[in-house]
Amino acid sequence: MVRIRSSLAALPAYVPGRKVPGTTVLASNESPYGLLPGVAARLAASAGGVSRYPDMSATGLVNALAEHHGVDPARIAVGAGSSEVCGQLLHAVVDPGDEVVFGWRSFEAYPILTTVAGGTAVRVPLQGRTLDLDAMAAAVTDRTRLVFVCNPNNPTSTAVGAEDLRRFADRVPDDVLIVVDEAYREYADPALVPDGLRLLGDRPNVVVTRTFSKAYGLAGLRVGYCVAAPAVAAQVRKTQVPFSVTALAQEAAVAALGEGREVARRAALTVAERGRMRTGLRALGYEVPASQANFVWLPLAGASADFAGHCLRGGVVVRPFPGEGVRVTVGLQRENEAFLALAASWQDRD
Repeated sequence: MVRIRSSLAALPAYVPGRKVPGTTVLASNESPYGLLPGVAARLAASAGGVSRYPDMSATGLVNALAEHHGVDPARIAVGAGSSEVCGQLLHAVVDPGDEVVFGWRSFEAYPILTTVAGGTAVRVPLQGRTLDLDAMAAAVTDRTRLVFVCNPNNPTSTAVGAEDLRRFADRVPDDVLIVVDEAYREYADPALVPDGLRLLGDRPNVVVTRTFSKAYGLAGLRVGYCVAAPAVAAQVRKTQVPFSVTALAQEAAVAALGEGREVARRAALTVAERGRMRTGLRALGYEVPASQANFVWLPLAGASADFAGHCLRGGVVVRPFPGEGVRVTVGLQRENEAFLALAASWQDRD
């Protein structure tokens, strides 16, 4: 019998949002607007080249990202989605037994990626529905090598402000890597939620991760990246799976960066629908934290699985976290209306 690592025996697999044919899927935080126009054209023009390996260094994409953010290309490292980049960061700094700190609940992949990298996950309870940065800073020990700060936080949709984030960074030792995970940055109010790169990007122990899977509409092509100090980015590039960012993904991401106005327009539509969903849910009596992402969070605790089942029977797939809450992606207006009707009928089920 093949011996499996003991640390993996009790590790749960990542649970993606369900895909059920014939339903409205509001479970995976995808953009509901399809490919950006320039992306569709670039993919059509590039499809004939996929018999060849992609540029492993993703030179064109790295240069485009560096120009987009106004940084040296040496500060950019890419991966197959920001989740892979998080794994690359862990493999760059974590030795067996080292600790990785993050709020909980937060992104489901953090404890899985930490364990796969050989680290020890340190979960710090949220304060209300928001990351407790003071408690996270206090949880850092001499064994801590990395801290994840998901801002806005997935799945609770909340965010921490600039002063709190700066104060937190001041408290974390310089030899601990702070990873500010900004997968939902495009949906956040810039007056309330800081741009981690502008706020902390000059610090050598701070890394900011971003993704093309959400506002840029490339979830199926898997492109993410980080902006880090050159010395850190160089090590992160070593841990990337060779050729993990495909040729089509690289081309699509470069094209998407050139569609800034359309990305902003679509994000604004989502933000408007998010507000309408939250207003409707609160009018029905639900607790709904103020969201800075493209989803809303219903802290339904023990009723979460029942609520998700009710929605599924009504043709809408949402993402339950049993015992904790339900995450609902903001979709098109008609999709959101279908969900709100189900939320109302669940209240009236007795």
